[in-house]
Amino acid sequence: MSVSVFVTSMLLPPVNLVPIGLIGLALRRRWPRLGRAVSVGAMLLLLVLAMPISSKLLIASLERGLPRTLPEAALQRADPAEVSPVGVQPGAIIVLSADSVGGAAGGILPRPGMGMMTLERLQAGTILARRLGLPVLVTGGPLAKGQPPIAAIMALAMQQDFGLSAAWVEPRAADTWENAAFSAQMLRASGIRSAYLVTDAWHMRRSLMAFRHFGFEVIPVASRISQGPLWEADEFVPRVSSWIYSYFALHEWVGCVWYAFRH
Repeated sequence: MSVSVFVTSMLLPPVNLVPIGLIGLALRRRWPRLGRAVSVGAMLLLLVLAMPISSKLLIASLERGLPRTLPEAALQRADPAEVSPVGVQPGAIIVLSADSVGGAAGGILPRPGMGMMTLERLQAGTILARRLGLPVLVTGGPLAKGQPPIAAIMALAMQQDFGLSAAWVEPRAADTWENAAFSAQMLRASGIRSAYLVTDAWHMRRSLMAFRHFGFEVIPVASRISQGPLWEADEFVPRVSSWIYSYFALHEWVGCVWYAFRH
């Protein structure tokens, strides 16, 4: 685990609420009311973030205002320039990486592979590539020590499991910002000025900010869009999985703020 990943995990809920709660308990010896308020507040927030209704609302806030479907022109195999806001014909499909899994000692998948988010993004990118006949760029560096670049894993799976070859493999990017920087550089070198961008809907807002910073026009295509809260009783029952989605959403919003001031 890199230092940046560790620091980010410790600074964001829900993980940071545990030490905050412990600090509250320590404060109770000298400042009983303050300590009690801090510890109880941290525990309550932990409980709230574990509710599916909370994580779904946070995810939905990231997806608000973004395209929820592929442009109709692309669905009908029309001229891709018709779906571009600036009229520049998309010449490629960019698939952003997400997670990976290490190789196991046995089983049918012994080598390092893609996590579920990366797999869904690659599947969506492959479907789009077959529909539009455009070349694909996969991007992402190593996600763990000793592992190959996630982009190389994606390219191998794309060829062996989906029957398509990646036209470009970008193996250096450590985060979304570098995904945008290196992908734009590679595509511009090939004379391409616009592309479809495939990632999760909740990750799209920050991704678009990164690509726009580097002046590269992309058309968002979400691999998966969240259902949103249903406001049913079981959505108020805490679940461990909701902590994960709450973390993803809070991480994205912090990233969006950081990207807004990044140069």
